[in-house]
Amino acid sequence: GGWVAGGKQMSSYTFTIVGKQDNPLYEYVHSTKKEDAAQNQQNQFFVHAALDVVDEEMWKNGSMFLKSVDKFNDRVISAYVTASHIKLMLLHDGKSEDAVRSFFTEVHDLYVKVLLNPFCDKDAPIPSPAFDARVRAVAKKWL
Repeated sequence: GGWVAGGKQMSSYTFTIVGKQDNPLYEYVHSTKKEDAAQNQQNQFFVHAALDVVDEEMWKNGSMFLKSVDKFNDRVISAYVTASHIKLMLLHDGKSEDAVRSFFTEVHDLYVKVLLNPFCDKDAPIPSPAFDARVRAVAKKWL
């Protein structure tokens, strides 16, 4: 848990979009406290380590939203897999399943809009500041 400000719980989370070759396409780290670089690296490691679980679940489950796929300490990793096998991964401290699903669904829509750009390289990191700003707005709304 985090501390409460204005009735809303403050927390930290790491959101990553991972490509088909397990290459990072986008990452957003939100933290209410100054987490050191080592903590951020550890979070990236946790998300990366959960990719195998996501790959397994993806074939068993058949659903895009895989809910909670892994746990590390008191943090949960939720995943969402697109039809083209792009993985949206969120390391968080126990958000509601509905909020996480809504976040993933909205970010997936944003991602699809990025892909509609004919100049977009689907396997390269997403450099768009507009995409980043929209993801942050969606995160603020749901997480």
